[in-house]
Formats: sequence, C-alpha cells, structure tokens
Amino acid sequence: MKYIIKAILLASSLITITSVHAKEELLDRVAAIVNSGVVLESEVSDLLKNIKQQAKKNNQDLPSDKALRIQVMDKLINDSLLSQIGQRMGIQISDAQLDQTLNNMAREDKLTLAQFRQQVIDEGTSYEKYRENVRIELVSGEVSRNSVRRRIFVPPQEIQNLLTVMKEQNTNNVEYHLGHILIEFPADATQEDLTAAKTRATKVVEMLNDGSDFAKIAITSSGDANALKGGDLGWKNINEMPTLFSELINDKPKDTIVGPIRTGLGFSIVKVLDIRGRKVVEVEETKARHILIKPSIILSDAKAQDLLQGFLNQINAGEATFEELAKKHSEGPSSVSGGDLGWADPKGYDPAFTDALASMKKGEYHKPFRSSFGWHIIKLEDRRLVDATSQLNENRAYQILFNRKYGMESARWLKETRDEAYIEIFEQDSK
Repeated sequence: MKYIIKAILLASSLITITSVHAKEELLDRVAAIVNSGVVLESEVSDLLKNIKQQAKKNNQDLPSDKALRIQVMDKLINDSLLSQIGQRMGIQISDAQLDQTLNNMAREDKLTLAQFRQQVIDEGTSYEKYRENVRIELVSGEVSRNSVRRRIFVPPQEIQNLLTVMKEQNTNNVEYHLGHILIEFPADATQEDLTAAKTRATKVVEMLNDGSDFAKIAITSSGDANALKGGDLGWKNINEMPTLFSELINDKPKDTIVGPIRTGLGFSIVKVLDIRGRKVVEVEETKARHILIKPSIILSDAKAQDLLQGFLNQINAGEATFEELAKKHSEGPSSVSGGDLGWADPKGYDPAFTDALASMKKGEYHKPFRSSFGWHIIKLEDRRLVDATSQLNENRAYQILFNRKYGMESARWLKETRDEAYIEIFEQDSK
C-alpha cells in the first residue's frame, strides 16, 4: 500500500509542460513523502531562500548548504506531520484569528499592517504565501501544545516548594505595618472566660470588616501595651513578628484582617495597615455582559451585525433589557445567566473583545463588532482593581515548572510521532 501511495504522489507532483516543439519542463518535484502528504522541492527552496535573506540582514553566519538543507527538511517534515494531525483533530485557524496574529506581529515591529505587508513583499516573499505559512505555524503550535500538555503533570507540592524558594528570596526586603488588638482573658481563665473573650473578639472582627476604625476600637477595647497608639505595632519584617503572626500575615495584601488568634494572653486581631518593599501587582478586572451571534450559512455577517444593532435599539428604547435578550438570543454558556461573564481579567478574552472593553466606560453598550467567535455587543457593568500578586506568583511558579518539563516532553513526543510515521526523503538532484 505504501508503494501505491508513493507512486501516486510522485506521479501527481512531477508536473510537466509539453507541446509539439517544446521540450519537457519540470515545474516541481517531491522532496519527501510524509504519511499521506508530501514536501515539495519548491517549499524547501523558498524556506532556504528566506533563511539566507534573514541571515544576511542580521549579519549572521550560516552552516554549509548541505547542513542547512537537512535542518530545513526536518522542519518541513515536522510541519507536514503536525498539519495532518491538526486536520484529524479538527484544529482550524480562522481568517479572523490569522488577521489578528498578523496585526500583533506588525504592532510588535511598530508598523501598520499595510507597512508590514509591504516589508514582506520588499524582502521578496509573496504576502499570500507568508500569510499561509503563519497559519501553518499557528496550527503546528496548537497541535503541539494540545498533545504535549496532556503528558505533563506539575504536582501541587512542586509548585509550593518553588513558591517557598521564591518567597525566601524576596522576604527580607518586605516590611508590614501592623495594627494589633488584644482581647484579654484571665491567667486562670475558665471555659466561660474563654468563650466570652472569643465572642468579644469575633464581634470586633465583624466590626472591622464592616469598616469600623481600627485605631478607635484598639484604644477602646485592646489590652495590648500599644492600645493608646491605636494598636500600632510599627513596621516589621516577617522574621521580626511572632511566628504565629508571620505564618498568617506572610504574602497577605494591604487591609487584610487576621484573627481571632488565641495566644497565652488572649485573642489577638491583626490588621495589615500597609506594606513596603514588596512588588504588588494590581490587575484591573471588568464585569461585563455580552450577546454573541455566530454567522452561518443561513446567517451572513451583515445579518448578524444588523440583528445585534436591532437588539441595541430595543434596549435604548426601553423595549427589552440586555439580560432578557441575552437569555433569548445569545449563543454560548453565558446565555443562561443573561450574558453575564462575571469578574475577569479582560486580557484573557479574544483580542477584539479585549480592545472593545478597553474603549468603554461603566454602564456603556458597545456597538456590534466581530471577534474570532462571531459578532458581539457588550454591556460594561463595572471595573475594579484587585491585588493579583499571590495568584500571579503561583501562576509564574507553575509556568516555570511547566516550561522546564515542556521542552523535553515536546521533543520526546515529536520523536515518537516521527518514529510512527512513514517518511521517505529523496536525494537532491546533482547539478
């Protein structure tokens, strides 16, 4: 069967032009067979040409043509394998996703898309071919990530161990400004005394969480020596605090209230009044609703856009609410909750959706726009800043560990994939 496939592929790829007086002319030839696909000599030549152009532009030395061709063949064989796997997995890169990627590439080079396109053409490359090569790279990346990700497990303990190391490296520079309230109980306290003190301490915590002034409550209720200073303990490094406090305070954001904590003297309540020396990362989150309409064979882009504009007209006229229309017409899981997307970092959305949110004010509606998922209208309900330091540190630790494993596992997966494939490379004709 392999030989039949091989014969068909060879016959279909050796394209000739003949006429009564014309000589046969070879337009292309097969450089390699990869399962049910082929790598053409023209693809090899194009990639070699592009690499040499880039090397010349960057004053970079290259290996011999023979060594370079081996690397180019390896890449094109891998691309062919991954493209075939992508087709079987149903992975597709839409024109909208491709355009967004090219826009991002242009933006990174501080160019408009038109300038970026001209730059590609000036370097002697067809923009249409360049565009499709980017699509292939996106598919290959998605196939690789999907296949390798399933093979990688990062144990929670590894994340915690790395976080501990990262914290130890940064802890010495961090100081916390603390407030302390002590609800005392007698030295020979009975169970009744303990219960009464715990009840009072719990009530104090409730009052503080409701916004009561910490210093005022400390002066009124605290049995600590710093009560008249409003419970102010001053600035302390994590290593200067009592161990019981440090374990609960470490890595907490400003205004955190901890307690009641039972000690030998009573129940302690601690507030983080301020922090210095620690890099705090604040992330702006948005709370939004959307209505999504996906174009189809029977619903064109223009009709989807008009439909959403009609919804906006109804909302503005008071004929319907955004939530009602979302429940009735929106596609996707959020339709059940009236299009509610909850609080989220807008950077996690589709780029077009992120850009739309960035241009909006609280309470506004966005006119219909297109993303890679379809057509949307948005209602921005609110914005807020949240301290994402702890979550970002945990994400960073996970990503560091994941990346450590990914490189090796990716190479292992690709080798296994190639070992299982039918690959035949044809020698280049000598000239």
